[in-house]
Amino acid sequence: MKIDFDIKPADLSSGIDDFWHLSGKKILSIEKHFEQNKGAPVITRNGKYVPQGWTEWTQGFQYGSAILQFEASGDEVFLDIGRKNTFGKMAPHLTHFGVHDHGFNNISTYGNLLRLMVEGKINSNKDEKAFYQLALKVSGAVQANRWSKTQNGGGYIYSFNGPHSLFIDTIRSCRILMLCHLLGHRLMGERDISIDLMLRTVEHLLTTAKYNIYYGEGRDIYDVNGRTAHECIFNTNDGSFGCPGTQQGYSGFTTWTRGLAWAMCGFAEEIELFEKLPADSYESIISKNELISKMLKAARATCDFYIQNTPADGIPYWDTGAPGLANMGDYLERPAEPFNDFEPVDSSAATIAAQGLLRLGHYLDANGDAEGKKYTQAGLTIANTLLSNPYLSISDEHQGLILHAIYHRPNGWDVIPEGRKIPCGESAMWGDYHMRELAIQLSRMIHDQPYYAFYDCIEDLI
Repeated sequence: MKIDFDIKPADLSSGIDDFWHLSGKKILSIEKHFEQNKGAPVITRNGKYVPQGWTEWTQGFQYGSAILQFEASGDEVFLDIGRKNTFGKMAPHLTHFGVHDHGFNNISTYGNLLRLMVEGKINSNKDEKAFYQLALKVSGAVQANRWSKTQNGGGYIYSFNGPHSLFIDTIRSCRILMLCHLLGHRLMGERDISIDLMLRTVEHLLTTAKYNIYYGEGRDIYDVNGRTAHECIFNTNDGSFGCPGTQQGYSGFTTWTRGLAWAMCGFAEEIELFEKLPADSYESIISKNELISKMLKAARATCDFYIQNTPADGIPYWDTGAPGLANMGDYLERPAEPFNDFEPVDSSAATIAAQGLLRLGHYLDANGDAEGKKYTQAGLTIANTLLSNPYLSISDEHQGLILHAIYHRPNGWDVIPEGRKIPCGESAMWGDYHMRELAIQLSRMIHDQPYYAFYDCIEDLI
């Protein structure tokens, strides 16, 4: 991509105002028209949000979007939507033992509501606060129970595919374990064994950094620095690594760009928290300096890979090894083309990646590393593109907010409009939610407000 080194956060101010105006209308349209009894809204088809049976991993993004809309606008209609539905519909997600995405569903809802209370943006109620805290404790412990051990004594939270499967996505579910630990909770196992959730978080992060991220160190013939495997497969008999794989990418030896974006954002935001925590939280496994060094290596590698393998305007194609890209000439030298005939772009990956780039840039700037500016400006460049045509959805008839998102290309779940050869023109609930998170992050930068982080829901954090 071609990074705009001149753009400033304030240059996006007008676009962000327009964004929130559109966002509110879309949320109200979904609340009014979506048939809630059919499942969670996942992707749009012909401009209308529909469920897509797999798991209900997007419901937290639906109600979390309303909570973020309230934060941005102050309109309590959206607070009521978010709070009412969190209380009424999110409980099954707290005790769902079959998924790896507790961080998505429950931080977006219970976590955001607790954060707003801690920040003084909604009235503080002792019992309500305790309810949100209990929800995060339950969710973190349930998620941590989904555990496989590796041959070297480490381990990972396994995906919904089963104990053999480590997804890159799960790096963002580590956040729920970290919040659970910071709230003073532990997972209790057989014979009352007490399981430390911070240690389990660190083990998962180290396993992910070692196996899901490549560093150009000769691991295999496709080892390019920053390349990311969506899934890693382990032998459950002895915990040994088997091979890279994928569910939603083109292959285990190419990079699914939303998985890449999860890694970019996940490593960066967790580095921010570990920087604040005392080393004795996990020093039985690894020193603080070594942990942050390994995570920073992964964050830099994935962010650099994104910058090097994304078109000029910062919007990636759905997989960097998608076969149709061979027909598109020097596609990295020009803006992404959502209406091409060969391979779809994925704007939802961009919404997540931009946040990761901004966070890495912020961390490096704070630690005196001049490279921080590169990542910050890359994040701003992507945000500027997303706030503009053809990505920002301005039609009142379309319930999506950010257009040209892809869910599952191999399964054929994405709509190909009549007269087109590839999916385009639709939105995804996670893309819309993460764009709202990005807009909150940018607004705080513009107005010189306190830094925005998922752990702001924890009072008196060191």
